[in-house]
Amino acid sequence: MTSTQTNATWPLWRRIAFRFFFIYLTLQIAPLAWLAEIPGVGKLLSFYYSFVDWAVTTSNKLFFHVREVLVQPNGSGDTSWAWAQLWAILCVALIGCLLWSVIDRKRASYTHLNYWLCLAARYYLAFFALSYGILKIYALQMPFPNLHQLATPLGDLLPMRLSWMFIGYSKTYQVFSGVMETSIGLLLLNRRTATLGVFMAAGVFGNVMMLNLSYDIPVKLFSMELTLVSLFLLANEAGRLYYFFVLNKPAPVADAYHFRYTKKWMRCGRIVFKCIFIILAVFMQIINNWQYYHETNAAPAKQSLKNGVYEVFIYSVNNKEVPLSIADTLRWHDLILENGTGSIKTADTAFRQRYKRGYFAYTTDEAKHILKIKKMAGDSLWMASFRYEQPDSTTIKLLGKLHNDSLYVVLKRTNRHFQLAERQFHWLSERNR
Repeated sequence: MTSTQTNATWPLWRRIAFRFFFIYLTLQIAPLAWLAEIPGVGKLLSFYYSFVDWAVTTSNKLFFHVREVLVQPNGSGDTSWAWAQLWAILCVALIGCLLWSVIDRKRASYTHLNYWLCLAARYYLAFFALSYGILKIYALQMPFPNLHQLATPLGDLLPMRLSWMFIGYSKTYQVFSGVMETSIGLLLLNRRTATLGVFMAAGVFGNVMMLNLSYDIPVKLFSMELTLVSLFLLANEAGRLYYFFVLNKPAPVADAYHFRYTKKWMRCGRIVFKCIFIILAVFMQIINNWQYYHETNAAPAKQSLKNGVYEVFIYSVNNKEVPLSIADTLRWHDLILENGTGSIKTADTAFRQRYKRGYFAYTTDEAKHILKIKKMAGDSLWMASFRYEQPDSTTIKLLGKLHNDSLYVVLKRTNRHFQLAERQFHWLSERNR
């Protein structure tokens, strides 16, 4: 096998492309959040983040106009602030590339600088591949559909929730996905297997990106970023891949991930860094997710109010019974209780509305027979309190106040059966189901 010429002159287009991607990827994937764990560094980084926020907000007002008021990243990674940041980074990378190309136009190549960029990109991919992979191995990222979701009509679900439930339904498929992502992370940690790891990463993260784009999952920017980093690393080996897959000839030896460390402290530093990375990205992930797995799968505290789907048999407001009507969206149609989380088929905005159901968190005082509910589990104030009675094993009577109105509700637990909850599998299928 022949070796690539590490000191060969790069063509002009490659030098320009490298300058752009060096600036872009440095700004986009810099792991500054890790440095915040170092005592004293967090305060300095707060000034940097404040500057970034100012730069993004100001550039958006002057040039991009994504939204008049930007929303910071939250549960969604595709907020207006995130998009404005992307445009700002692209502009900085473009302007920086042009200035760099003028100032450093006589440079023949950037072999050593490219090595460090590829190293950072490789470990960046490895970290997130391991993070998401280990999470999926424990089947924690996408949980199995709960009672509330099973009782929600398919047509009321948003595409993202449908895709989440699709993966969460099969623990086997989710664990398989996790094994693939974890394998990518481990392959990327070794220079000899990095090419295979990058090749797999491009396929796996490309598939994740298409899922996010096709099902409107709000992690589009991040998945596109992971795919772009994978393709950038593959582009560094385009010649080798062309020799092997197209020309069917021996491929040159990879040099994008190899660097001769001439000093002992550099060789020792490389080993120390890799050990620290493996501890943080592998062992700590395993330990943390193991604890999370046990917390998630711990047996729920026993409560006198049984989990299940309840029909609202009687619904009375201020001593006046409200008959069941499809046109009445505020009346309670059914109620579901499941391990501290409840939902009601109602459009009442006192509850957290999702997929045409009102969600709430609840707890019970079994000694006093009190059911207390609040909009979110993290809320400090309870929104309502009901005294409950259980005349028999299937009936619950609630009496309390909501919206300053007196409510009297009689619930009847049904034996509603969901076929999806059976987790069916058939090797032999005589007909299409």
